[in-house]
Amino acid sequence: MDLRKLKTLIELVQASGIEEFEITEDGDHVKIVNRRTTSQPIPVQMPPIEIPAPIPMPKVASEVEEQKEEIPVSEGTKVTSPMVGTFYQAPNPGAEPFVTVGSKVNKGDTLCIIEAMKLLNEIEAEVSGKVKEILVKNAEPLEFGQALFII
Repeated sequence: MDLRKLKTLIELVQASGIEEFEITEDGDHVKIVNRRTTSQPIPVQMPPIEIPAPIPMPKVASEVEEQKEEIPVSEGTKVTSPMVGTFYQAPNPGAEPFVTVGSKVNKGDTLCIIEAMKLLNEIEAEVSGKVKEILVKNAEPLEFGQALFII
């Protein structure tokens, strides 16, 4: 058998990934065994992995509740946020706030604006009275149900 043919056969066996190839031609007999593909993976035993105990994370909601409880709240009607958003005291930057501490308000008067998802929502007074406290700073993020004013 021609040496060039033999090299070509060896390259073909290696490239194809077959394990074994046998050919008989004009009385010549050739057997090619691809040993790389016949090897079996050796199983490896890994030592057991110790998983550390989880680290307790602080509860953000409880911290927020604790902070809210620390703020002394005057007696009166609490106006709370009906949504999550950003608190604004005035209709635009540089403008006078809708209300200040001591302002008299009637039911339906605008107290502030809450921006939520790029929409400006006016928050109106639910009762008539005098603004005793403003519990939120301008441009501060709000949570649902967070106290805004005491009237």
